[in-house]
Amino acid sequence: MRFLFKVLAQVEKPIVVGQDGKNGRRQLIPVPSGTVEGTDLQGNPITGIVLPGAVDSQVIRPDGKCELSARYGVQLSDGRSFYIENNGIRTVPEEYVPRVLRGEFVDPSLYYFATTPRFEAYDDSLRWLENYVFLCKAVRKPDVVEISYYVVE
Repeated sequence: MRFLFKVLAQVEKPIVVGQDGKNGRRQLIPVPSGTVEGTDLQGNPITGIVLPGAVDSQVIRPDGKCELSARYGVQLSDGRSFYIENNGIRTVPEEYVPRVLRGEFVDPSLYYFATTPRFEAYDDSLRWLENYVFLCKAVRKPDVVEISYYVVE
């Protein structure tokens, strides 16, 4: 695997849809903006922004495991664009489950957070995004999620 780029997604306060003992805590997290920085497959620099209107839909199960599905558009600084559907999981040690279920923030060093993105490219020069498998490691901070994208070669 090779690191290509990082997305820094600004996140707002979660909107709780509901919570119970069977399903867990369903929440929607608005992603109003963000940045993209790194390189393409050939090592050429890419920079851009996360477009407004993105959302991270999550369910935190009663065991503390968070299943998430984020959807966001990216516009590169040269005008090209692509869409990302990023699905993954975040888990915490058992002793932190009650805090997570209350919606409290847990130190990122205490959990596992990985995703598998899929892309839609809207420029032929970005089709490579659709033709490779990517894996991401992510870090959740109070107001930003740092998502590092790795291509599987």
